[in-house]
Amino acid sequence: VQLQASGGGLVQAGGSLRLSCSVSGTTFSSYAMGWFRQAPGKERQFVAGINWSGERTWYADSVSGRFTIARDNTKNTVYLQMNSLQPEDTAVYSCGAAIDGDIGLEYTELYDYHYWGQGTQVTVSS
Repeated sequence: VQLQASGGGLVQAGGSLRLSCSVSGTTFSSYAMGWFRQAPGKERQFVAGINWSGERTWYADSVSGRFTIARDNTKNTVYLQMNSLQPEDTAVYSCGAAIDGDIGLEYTELYDYHYWGQGTQVTVSS
């Protein structure tokens, strides 16, 4: 199973970026997907999650209302649209895949996720 994240970059405060994470080597629709981020000197933290069908999403309080997670099961890809970016959003963002038992759980912990992609750097300047 391979996850490939892309779309990071440098943006000014108030700007937007869209991250993508493509998945191969498995049945994409069997997995809930999540985005996490890790700032320098800090632990990796949950950002956003989406269930296997895309019908349910959940967010960290710090990004709710600014970030939107979505998926396209025909393209085996999950997205993170990030608007109104702030310097505190600066981090390495990575995507994870969690086996989704379709029982309504929201996966927010690192140990919920079975596969990880490499990170993509997001830097927000003030």
